Amino acid sequence: MGHKCFISFKKEDQWYRERIDKLIAKSDLINKGLDRVINSNDGDYIMKTIRQDYLQDSTVTIFVIGTHSSENEGCDFMGRRKNYFIERELQASLYNGVGNTRNGILGVVLPEMYDRIYKGSHQCLTCGGTHNTVVIGDSTVIREFSTNYYIEPHSGCAWSESERYCVLVKWDDFVADPESYVNIAFDKRASEIASKVKVRNFR
Repeated sequence: MGHKCFISFKKEDQWYRERIDKLIAKSDLINKGLDRVINSNDGDYIMKTIRQDYLQDSTVTIFVIGTHSSENEGCDFMGRRKNYFIERELQASLYNGVGNTRNGILGVVLPEMYDRIYKGSHQCLTCGGTHNTVVIGDSTVIREFSTNYYIEPHSGCAWSESERYCVLVKWDDFVADPESYVNIAFDKRASEIASKVKVRNFR
């Protein structure tokens, strides 16, 4: 398939990560997530370590969206956000600078999240057309993903695929044709919307 993928996931979703490992050709996959605690409170150092030691040579980050992958997970016993490292992984993936090219971001929604994210369709009061209701926000994903899925400012009543940097797919569709969805995420890197990617700063 030609693109090396980094997988960002929670330990609760290890089974899905292992399934993805088998789906994508081994030679094209950076077969690891963050497997150790980076003992630092320096956000810049953590970003650099993730980028150099874990994301180097990858071009697409696969974000596994399960029941523990949201912004609202809260804090651990140390007072640090439970999804601190997923936040860092996505932030590093979106970073575009000297020696570091931005990854495409592919969000794979696990089956247990379908009902929380996909809410069917609704009739738009603005244009009179029909739009799909997709709940991508702090209750379902990390903010790095939602901010670059629903990119602001936006003047329309709905976002087209060309107006999103992050790509979203259901697990069942992904496993049926993983290469196609990875390719879509990869192609976003050179698209016009890439210039509007936003990454928040951490302290």
